[in-house]
Parts: sequence; structure tokens; C-alpha cells
Amino acid sequence: MTDEGEALVGGMANAGAVFRRGALVVRPAPSHARALHAYLLALGERGFDAAPAPVGFTEDGREQLTFVPGEVPLPPFPDWAMTRSALDSVGRLLRRLHGAGAAVAVDPRAGWPEDLADPEGGTMLCHNDVCPENVVFRDGRAAALIDFDLAAPGRPLWDVAMTARYWVPMADPSSAAALYPSGLDAPTRLAVLADGYGLSPQDRAELPGVIEQATEVCRAFVARRVADGDPVYLRTLAERGGWERWDRVQTWLAEHREPFRAALLHPPGRSPGG
Repeated sequence: MTDEGEALVGGMANAGAVFRRGALVVRPAPSHARALHAYLLALGERGFDAAPAPVGFTEDGREQLTFVPGEVPLPPFPDWAMTRSALDSVGRLLRRLHGAGAAVAVDPRAGWPEDLADPEGGTMLCHNDVCPENVVFRDGRAAALIDFDLAAPGRPLWDVAMTARYWVPMADPSSAAALYPSGLDAPTRLAVLADGYGLSPQDRAELPGVIEQATEVCRAFVARRVADGDPVYLRTLAERGGWERWDRVQTWLAEHREPFRAALLHPPGRSPGG
């Protein structure tokens, strides 16, 4: 606890700069904060109660949002956050977000960040960063999404692909071992996420390719941060295997494109529990 309040951990972009003050969270405001706040308020008006509500700004320009209670998985990710039922609930929550967000007009002049945005664009705002650290759980199920800073217009399938990267995870076993429990079966888990979301057959067929596209965008994002000398990204890149790890992941994704598509289009019978 500091004079600022309780420091909240998790995430990389605002590390050490996010604080809880009672029922509020105070954090650095992105340049497009007013447009983002309008979007979050519109979500609430459409019945989506699984995101922070904007409250306003401090005198020094930081944003204030309601605190969302619950558990947030932090790396290395615990077993309880990687169950099939947890994964299924993430897919269902993302579908709820998209259902509410599809009815919200996106301001094209807002200057939405391009860091992780869908290169093909779209008319709906994607979260773009549904990693475990940005999902709040209650009773073992995904209950809310936080940190919409990187949200930008895109295809719903893009958001599913970005979510899959973090939650399946879409990485070779050696790369995944640093942060995730062992023994996670990627093709099966990809199908669980798609089932939870309710992905259409056409989108299921396209998903593996979009995940590869999303991985390229994420790599370029990291490369820009490293080139700018960002100490958090420099340290994380070194700790997680450098560019060799990115090469390995991208090769693995291309080699497993067909097994992923097969699992998505012909999933074995199963329940989401466990």
C-alpha cells in the first residue's frame, strides 16, 4: 500500500502505474480514453456488466474506473485457470462482449491504437488483449474483462484468434512450458474455446490461419517495443527465449495448421468440464 493506494500487479504496458483506491482503479489514461470511455458506457447500456465502468479523470489526467472484484491469473498460470471449464467460460464471455459491442458505433476519428489491431479492419471494437492477466474470474469461471487500452476496430474472428494465442496457448510445448501447466492439448483446447464462443463452421475453418496472422502482428508489436528500448519488453524477450522462440512458435503453428483445422471442424464428443 502506498499514498497512491494499493498497487495492482499484472500486465506489461502500465506495470507499476495502476492503483486501487477503494472502489476505484486509477491508471494512466490512453490518448483515446474519452472514446474508449464512451464505448464502455455504451456496453453497460446494452447490458454488458462484465467490464470496468469509467468514472472520470483525476486532476493530473489519469483515468478512473470501477474496480472489478475477483481473481486474475498471473504467470506462471495456475492449474485452476487452465481447466476446460475455465477456457469454455472465456469463450462465452468473449461472445457476450461481441454481442453487446456489435451494436455500439465505433468512432473512426478516435485514434484507436494500431499496436495489436486487425490489419483487415472492421466495424466492431475488438479487445485485442484477452490474455489471462486481463480476465477476472469468480468461482472458477471468467466473469469480466479488464484493460481495454489496446481495443481497436476489427473482425470478431480476430479477437478469437488473439484470445486463443494466450489461452490455448498457441505455442509449441517448449515455449508454453515457461508459463503454462504441462500436458495442455492445443488442438482440443482450441476446439473448446471455439465451442464456448459458438464459432461458425466457416470461421472455424479460417481460425488457424488468422492465428498465424495474429502471431505475426504480435511479433511486430514486440519488435517495435524492443527497438524503442522499452526495458520491460527487452527483459521479457530475453527471459522467454528471444527471437528464436518466436521463430519456433511460428514454425510450429504452420506445421500444425491442419490438425488444428481438423479439431475445429470435427471435434470429438466431450463436456467442457475438467
